Amino acid sequence: QVQLIESGGGLVQPGASLRLSCSASGLVFGNYVIGWFRQAPGTERDFVASISRSGKNENYSEDVKGRFTISRDNANLTAFLQMDYLHPEDQTVYYCCADVNGVDRTTITAPMYDYWGRGTEVTVSA
Repeated sequence: QVQLIESGGGLVQPGASLRLSCSASGLVFGNYVIGWFRQAPGTERDFVASISRSGKNENYSEDVKGRFTISRDNANLTAFLQMDYLHPEDQTVYYCCADVNGVDRTTITAPMYDYWGRGTEVTVSA
């Protein structure tokens, strides 16, 4: 039984930082591409970042490139999203996801992911 559980969301001021965590269980974590997506109420789920199995390859949306950093710790079955210089536009629910893959690549398309967490809410307000 695969589980992905996000944590680390909360309330921060514009310009501040926040680190999200994705804790996994029930899978061989190192065999999965990890992604982060975000979705505001009534909107489409948008790609944020992805990291390959080994952690050697990363991909970011243009909106967050240079501000967000994705990483992973395969030994501890955990992935992270470090968010710096947060904007009010970043305020939404963030989701972690996992895509089983035989190659060391990133995945940016939501339907390609096999498993999803329930999300963690990020609020950016002065």
